[in-house]
Amino acid sequence: MKANQHKHQPTPNGILLVIGGHEDKTGKPEKKVQLDNFMPLEILEAFKDLTSKPDCIIEIITTASAEGEGSFDDYKKAFEQLNVLQVGHIHHQIREDVLVDEDLIHRINIADAIFFSGGDQLKLTSIYGGTEFLSRLKERYVYESLVLGGTSAGAMAFSTPMIIAGNKDVQQIAGEIKVTTGLEFLKDVCIDTHFVDRGRFVRMAQVIATNPTCIGIGIEEDTAIIVRNGYEAEVIGSGTIIIIDGYGITNSNVIDYGKHKNISIQGLGVKILSNGDKYNIPLN
Repeated sequence: MKANQHKHQPTPNGILLVIGGHEDKTGKPEKKVQLDNFMPLEILEAFKDLTSKPDCIIEIITTASAEGEGSFDDYKKAFEQLNVLQVGHIHHQIREDVLVDEDLIHRINIADAIFFSGGDQLKLTSIYGGTEFLSRLKERYVYESLVLGGTSAGAMAFSTPMIIAGNKDVQQIAGEIKVTTGLEFLKDVCIDTHFVDRGRFVRMAQVIATNPTCIGIGIEEDTAIIVRNGYEAEVIGSGTIIIIDGYGITNSNVIDYGKHKNISIQGLGVKILSNGDKYNIPLN
């Protein structure tokens, strides 16, 4: 598998931290699952530690959020608790802002870690797609030791395909889940977040049934996967992740879109993983 990756694309030197949203930022558990399996600030501390630098520089990108300043303040306070004092804030309202931001590439070049907050993942792809900023991020992720983190929408944007619409009210209807191209840090992988809390299994299954080459990774809140070498995943946090693959699908009605039929899929593969479990993402 790894040799195949080297043949077609270089193995990334960087590390991804892909978070299911609502990760602990206060050190206070909020759910029973956290009370039973809680380590204060576990995920954000892991993000810091992945840089292997005690005085690391972190940039927080809140472009996906409608409340960028408030989101940044929450993360800044959390990282201060972890003794991270160099935390920058990047926020762009429109694509033009990225194109004229003369200081942006310099900031990306000196950062040890970049973190994408939650919000609307389509903002991230529509604002950053095709920019020098995104190209430089990918270069540093592949050829250097850059750590990239994303939570909620920020995590969903790492994937391709990327879900942009289709909530629990319509997920059972064939063809109601909308996808586009993500930022492509993970290819042939669909990331969904708040996965158990918001009941998103069926919508992920629809995505995988439309293209069984892809796998789906559904990540619960306050839970994350660390991805090394582009495919070696390890689970951390207080919840679970659910992996859906379509390699064994024998039949589905996903092509009946527009007919308002309930989705039907037979032969899905499912795995449920929790803290400490490891999983190798297939390299196609």
